[in-house]
Amino acid sequence: MVAVMKEDVFIRKMMVADLSQVCAIAKASFPDPWTEQAFYQELVHNPCAYYWVLAEQRRILGYVGTWFVVDEGQVTNIAVDANERGQGWGEKLLKHSMKELKKLGAEEMTLEVRLSNQRAQSLYRKVGFVSKGIRPRFYKVCPEDAMIMWVSLNEETNNTRHRNKL
Repeated sequence: MVAVMKEDVFIRKMMVADLSQVCAIAKASFPDPWTEQAFYQELVHNPCAYYWVLAEQRRILGYVGTWFVVDEGQVTNIAVDANERGQGWGEKLLKHSMKELKKLGAEEMTLEVRLSNQRAQSLYRKVGFVSKGIRPRFYKVCPEDAMIMWVSLNEETNNTRHRNKL
């Protein structure tokens, strides 16, 4: 697939009005997608939640969800519309979330990813995440272990606390 950068694509905070499109992307991306109610709870009731969408006019191309607690960020989920993959949108969303959480005071970010999801692991490594362990049977639907990955958001100490790879 040839990557075509679109001029009218931008990142903004996720809104409740986006949830039908976000859920369609999640449903097409994961065997155990979050429900609209789960996203709604995050947006409306979780003060630690920060969610963004990548949009082209009114069309959502992808999204990223994070939590910020004390000095750490957690990627809760990230997905790009299947027809838009391979164009760098996931990287753009991930880097945006890293930058925004760093502004809030996050020193590190973490996430879990299916062991079989090599494409996602490659993206995470590309932006500096390193593997730090395994969560056995983390995923209940289509049971699978999760790889735990971390990244330091401080350039001068980038990955010194989480340098050891599996």
